[in-house]
Amino acid sequence: MRKNKPVKQLLTPWGENINPDCPLNEYPRPQLVRENWQCLNGPWDYAITESSVITETYELTENKEIPEAWDGTIIVPFSPESLLSGVKKQLLPGQTLWYRRVFAFEKCKEGERLLLHFGAVDQHCSVYINGKKAGSHSGGYWPFYFDISDFLKDGKSEIIVSVTDDTDSGDEAYGKQTLNRGEIWYTGQSGIWQTVWCERVPASYIEDIKITQRFKEAEVELELFIGGGGAVPLGSNSSLTDNASLTCNALVTIFDGKKTIVTGNFQNNRALLKMPEDFKSWSPESPFLYDVEINAGKDTVRSYFGMREFGILEGKAGPVLSLNGKPIFHHGLLDQGYWSDGMYTAPSDEAMIWEIKTLKNMGFNMLRKHIKIEPLRWYYHCDKIGMLVWQDFVSGGGPYKDLFVKYAPWLGFKFKDGKSRYALHGRKSETGRKIFMRDAERTIDLLYSVTSLAVWVPFNEGWGQFDASSTASFVRKKDARRLIDHASGYFDQGAGDFHSYHIYYKAFRPKKDKRGRVLALTEFGGFSLPFQGRMSSDILFGYKMFKTKKELNEAVWRLYSKDVFPAIEKGLSASIYTQVSDVEDEINGIFTYDRRETKFNEDLGLKIAKTLNEIFKKNY
Repeated sequence: MRKNKPVKQLLTPWGENINPDCPLNEYPRPQLVRENWQCLNGPWDYAITESSVITETYELTENKEIPEAWDGTIIVPFSPESLLSGVKKQLLPGQTLWYRRVFAFEKCKEGERLLLHFGAVDQHCSVYINGKKAGSHSGGYWPFYFDISDFLKDGKSEIIVSVTDDTDSGDEAYGKQTLNRGEIWYTGQSGIWQTVWCERVPASYIEDIKITQRFKEAEVELELFIGGGGAVPLGSNSSLTDNASLTCNALVTIFDGKKTIVTGNFQNNRALLKMPEDFKSWSPESPFLYDVEINAGKDTVRSYFGMREFGILEGKAGPVLSLNGKPIFHHGLLDQGYWSDGMYTAPSDEAMIWEIKTLKNMGFNMLRKHIKIEPLRWYYHCDKIGMLVWQDFVSGGGPYKDLFVKYAPWLGFKFKDGKSRYALHGRKSETGRKIFMRDAERTIDLLYSVTSLAVWVPFNEGWGQFDASSTASFVRKKDARRLIDHASGYFDQGAGDFHSYHIYYKAFRPKKDKRGRVLALTEFGGFSLPFQGRMSSDILFGYKMFKTKKELNEAVWRLYSKDVFPAIEKGLSASIYTQVSDVEDEINGIFTYDRRETKFNEDLGLKIAKTLNEIFKKNY
């Protein structure tokens, strides 16, 4: 049984140097950029109370549910459980986390609106401006905003946010978070954990942009979604309105650097543009991005995209992955996205850039973002640096039946995931199943335009899995231009584009997939090395322990040589080593949890990548 022991929180190099007055103050939405914005990160008042009841409207001096006194200061956007928040307290079910800060917002001019954005708040939150409720949101991984124009007062305006979080005891998605942390399950996060910001927009404004590359046709399609009064989750694409005066006058310009290469107009919210015949393609080796400017009525935004196409080709031993019509091996890592000081939140933009660049310099060309959705800037850096992304959907459900989910796959048992098996997978709750599908749509809409995102992963190892085949069909209908690993690791239902293996403790000997799908080793390795002074837990977890860096590096080379290289000759087209960094009990990372030590030698990574690609080219 897991022991719920607190972890030691270690500072990363970037955490030592954050600006607490306004950390992570880069523009948070790189594919829809406006000039007139304000970062609201920094010190907020906070309190944790036992009550979660609040009326629709309140007066701060009269309502007893509002904290009469505040517990102290929290540094937003770091969750209260993290070291960088300055709080280091865990929010429990039944409690309410309160935030408060006063800002000097100017009242909106005629024809102008002020939008208040939250990158992510875990799990349920309500927002109040000057004593009036602006709105509520549920779901801890997705951005949302409210139009607060009509709530502003002359002078200063007060923002209060109330948050509740069931972590892994409710119907909302929670990923690897748990109230009983240990081994592969991590400390639960709560509250605001991505940037809070506001921007001024005209009365009718561009709410979202959907970018679809048509590589073979040398075309790019852009679709606008227009907002103008509704408060909805960003990325939901649910506020599209018929506004002919805006969309008919919308103009798009595509740039190669400062050079204009294409211009066009929108008709009925869409523009289909012909790229030059010699357009520049995007790939990990050459991650070229085109800049975009859209002028629609009184609104102007900037965006970007890369020209690329994901697909499947027929190789000597079976189907293989392709990029831009050419075969490619996805040489990847499992990426949990946890940091020793910010936990769910990277300590800085520079930290994210350093990590992606360092891994690419080791020869890796792909990251599987595991059971978490990152801030949009992380995907922007993958686009810019040239790192392919496999994106997991965030799991939920529970409690899981350990005998069924954890041990049955190891013993070779395979089960369906339909109605009769819902309870075994932790999906007995109809509400929970509906929330998962709501979140699946949110995830696809939010990340649809990300250039580097190659593969969707709806389910992992049976955690909260249900109806995976129909879910894969839903994903395909929403996004037909990416590939799908419908059930990563276990409980394969025969759908999607991959026969996906998770192999620990034993040799990997794949067989050709009967359905003609791509062979992928989507988790393996997990070799572990304890680094004294760099571990956050006294309990050490890993799939095989080593005493020295030399022993670890030699063992990793042997693992690739015995399991991965020979499998390429049988059609293997992707491998994902576990994992990027240590996380709490897990010490199987390439980096220590605080990112101060690297366990892999750089030449090892490059040697593996070189050998992989040489064998892959011979067998295509």
